[in-house]
Amino acid sequence: MTTQLTSEEVKKQDDFNTEIIPHLDATYNYALRLTMDPNDAEDLLQDSIVKAFRFFHSFQKGTNARAWLYRIVKNSYINNYRKASRQPQQVDYDEIATYYETIRSEQSETTDLQDQFYRREYDDHFKKALDELPEDFRTPLLLCDVEDFTYEEIANMLDVPIGTVRSRLHRGRNLLKEKIRDVARDRGYITN
Repeated sequence: MTTQLTSEEVKKQDDFNTEIIPHLDATYNYALRLTMDPNDAEDLLQDSIVKAFRFFHSFQKGTNARAWLYRIVKNSYINNYRKASRQPQQVDYDEIATYYETIRSEQSETTDLQDQFYRREYDDHFKKALDELPEDFRTPLLLCDVEDFTYEEIANMLDVPIGTVRSRLHRGRNLLKEKIRDVARDRGYITN
């Protein structure tokens, strides 16, 4: 037995598809930066899309749909983090055994000089440096410098004053600069 959608429900679906769906790729990238795991990012995005559809009536047409969706993703991420932090840590012994075997096999040195060169030169130090930043600084940096949101939009998404956004951006950029400076010094690009 199939039920017919009302014209109101059809309009909601059409409006949702028009406003929200074009932002899914960018939203997935944002979720991936928050979770740093593709599977967790997919779960977070799926959860956020369901919430966005459920509460689409609260979206004000003509405003920034991507910023609205990012805020839902960020809030879902925080809620999931808080929920997970209250649960006792669980260990999957099969994963530990697999991890142990992986580490053991990676510890064997390769004699392929080209492989060693590419591993050393092309690992993503910038991404690593960015990922090592505290969450309070990494998120505003990603939203501003990668996603091109305005300070005001970021303040709304993070639910903090605009001055806090400016402060976190300034401190986050300085922390990132120091981390990158260390990499440049290690590679001999900076001598002093």
